[in-house]
This record gives sequence, structure tokens and C-alpha cells, in this order.
Amino acid sequence: MTQAVLETEGLSVRFGGHVAVDNVTSTFHAGELTAIVGPNGAGKTTYFNLISGQIPASSGRVKLLGEDITRNSVADRCHKGLGRAFQLTNLFPDLTVQENVRLVVQAHRNRGFSLFSMADTHIDLMTGAMAVLERVRLDTLKDKKVSELSHGNQRKLEVAMLIALDPRVYMFDEPTAGMSADEAPVVLDLIAELKSERDRTILLVEHKMDVIRTLADRIIVLHNGALAADGDPVQVMASDVVQEAYMGRELEDV
Repeated sequence: MTQAVLETEGLSVRFGGHVAVDNVTSTFHAGELTAIVGPNGAGKTTYFNLISGQIPASSGRVKLLGEDITRNSVADRCHKGLGRAFQLTNLFPDLTVQENVRLVVQAHRNRGFSLFSMADTHIDLMTGAMAVLERVRLDTLKDKKVSELSHGNQRKLEVAMLIALDPRVYMFDEPTAGMSADEAPVVLDLIAELKSERDRTILLVEHKMDVIRTLADRIIVLHNGALAADGDPVQVMASDVVQEAYMGRELEDV
């Protein structure tokens, strides 16, 4: 087995007397898409927040390529190769689509993250931004302000910004939440394309079982913050205890 790209070792967080994530140990490798599932309140997004640094761990460790990053800042984790897309879009609403992506390309190339140089003086940065926008089918909307975009296109733009970071680990938190049936396939196709490259690690928090069946190489199930199951999607989803206790009506709906 190749070296783990990302690891959590006994990762836990407590809010007062409530244990939101409880001693979760897991290992993630390049070329693998892992779906993290479970009922509402299971700790999925909190586990993501611990990995990406939005909240500090009460105990345990997060390691990236063997390096302990448990106490590193969000920005430092991003610089080291952790990329995170959120349930709620995290964009600059008053800037154009192209300007949003250009800022990320600029930061990724270590030229700073400046809002004060928005003219097309850096042709290579604009070219890099356009290449990403073409990949996510937003090139025709490059001059629109983000605030004028539909929710679905804002989600696509967030994926574009994540791709522009070129991270070692992609973290998607319900990437199609709130998207229409017409909009969702574009984002899912992008994730499938990233997976096909086989050199990145992808973590996906998702509750739509059809999406998981299509994309996941592996499923992790969280329940009350603890690791309840981890393995091959077919075996995990066929487990009676997982279907009854952890997936609830969602599997019945499918």
C-alpha cells in the first residue's frame, strides 16, 4: 500500500458535554474517492471541519503526507494541499466570475491574494483562470458578478476555485445541495473527472445514495460522531445495521 495522503488518528471534538466527533481513525489514499455518510447530526461536517481546520480538535491528530498538521491554520493546511468546498458557497459576490478564479490562481502561484489588482495586467493569470472556467462550463459567464449567478452556477464556481488551487486532497461537503436536477450533473461530472485522474484524494460528504453508488470507491459511516462502518460501498450499503440504523429513509427513497 502506498503512503497515506491523509490520516486522522483518534480525532475527537467536544462542545461542553457533547462529543460531536468521537475518536475517529481513518486513512485516505491517492486515487480514492471516499463518501462520508450518516444521518443528520452524525458528525460528518464537523469531521470535515476538524480535518480542514475550521475548528480545533479536542484530541487526536490530523496528518497530511505523514506530517502532523493538527495545530496548523486553515490557510496553512490549504497551502500544504487541503482543498475544501463548503455546503454554503464561499465566494466574493461583488467580483466577476473570472476575478474570483483569478484571485485563487494568483494565490496558488504565490503572487499574493490581492483585491487591489483586478485589471488584466497579469495575462497569464487571466489565461489560467479562463482554462479553469472552461473546464467547469462557466467561461461564457466570466464577466458576470457572482451575486447575479444562479445558486447552481455559484456552486460550479466554487468547484472551479477549488480546482484552481490544485490541492492534493479535495473535500466536497454536499456539493449538489440546493441544485436543480439540470444543474447537479455538471458538478458530479467534474468530481468524476477529478477522480479519473487517479492522483488526488477525494472526500465527499453526501446523502444522495445514487450519487454515492456512482462515485464512491469506499464508504465511511458516522453515527453519533463515531465510526460505524468503513469499507466497500456494496458491502456497507447492504449491511442491515447500516440501512436500518444509519441511512434511515434515504435508502428506502432510492
